Amino acid sequence: MSFLDCMSCGFGAVILFFMIINSHVNATTENDNSELMAETNRLEIEVLEGRKNLALARNTKQKLEVEKEDAESKIAQIIALIKELQAELDKYDQDTLAKIERVEKLQSDIKSLEEEVKRLLAIKREQDAAGEQIREFRGDGDRQYLTGLRLGGERTLILVDRSASMLSDTLVNIIRRRNLPEAEQLRSRKWRQVIATVDWLTSQFSEEDQYQVYMFNNVAEPAIRGSEGVWLKAEDGSQLDEAVRVLRRTVPKNGTNMHSAFAVAKTLSPRPDNIILLVDGMPTMDAATTDKRVIGASERLNLFSRAVRELPSGVPINVMLFPMEGDFDAPISFWSLALTSNGSFMTVSRDWP
Repeated sequence: MSFLDCMSCGFGAVILFFMIINSHVNATTENDNSELMAETNRLEIEVLEGRKNLALARNTKQKLEVEKEDAESKIAQIIALIKELQAELDKYDQDTLAKIERVEKLQSDIKSLEEEVKRLLAIKREQDAAGEQIREFRGDGDRQYLTGLRLGGERTLILVDRSASMLSDTLVNIIRRRNLPEAEQLRSRKWRQVIATVDWLTSQFSEEDQYQVYMFNNVAEPAIRGSEGVWLKAEDGSQLDEAVRVLRRTVPKNGTNMHSAFAVAKTLSPRPDNIILLVDGMPTMDAATTDKRVIGASERLNLFSRAVRELPSGVPINVMLFPMEGDFDAPISFWSLALTSNGSFMTVSRDWP
């Protein structure tokens, strides 16, 4: 072969070699580009989703900020309302304390008048004894001209409610006053009015009368210790004074067990011919203890009905009711008791006696 043929063959072989290599390079490049494009498209989709989620997050954030502002506005309104109510409550407490101070100031004047009142009552009793009685109920008691309350009889039983409700006429003040010191509780207007009423009742006795004073809350006990089941003589003025002094030192507390109070009448022999009941509402229990923290109106009415069964028949029940806030069944129930027993019923005003 000639040299030129060799060179041509060699050059042709080199060209063929490069063409083969170039075809493989193009194929590899096309494969690589398709994979990269797929990855690029996937990333672009993720970026779009991320932007979409970011937009949603921003909208949610704005919505939460608006709700937060609304909540803060409502909180500010509630705080302002609380401050306003607190101011009203403080004003109410100040007014109440001012009234208490005025009442305590008047107590000194009342004490100076007590002796004069007793003297006038003694004169009145003498005049009543000397004059003609308007209407006499021997054994059932005598009807008092001014009050309509049946008084008199040979044996009078006075039952005094000393439960916690005797601290005030309203539930709010009862709760507030029972947390005060005992000295403050004893100065409660309602309780002092009850004591003044007992003092007035005992001043109506004649020397030949017999009496007994019992206090009751969750239990019933005589005002004069050691006199259970025994009639006391009204001619002993020191015992009458002691009974009133005991009441003045007694703090109203606990619930109202009217069952034990009415059962007292059966323990006295001979039985009373007149019962005077000083009370402010329906009973809340029928035993010395109870596990109930709340009792409804219908349950209290049932307790009252069961307690009435303890009363002896034929004895007039004279009720002096010191009205209590929210106890709507009390007036009609005690009025019915007084009516059926041939007694009397009186709702005590704030300035009596």
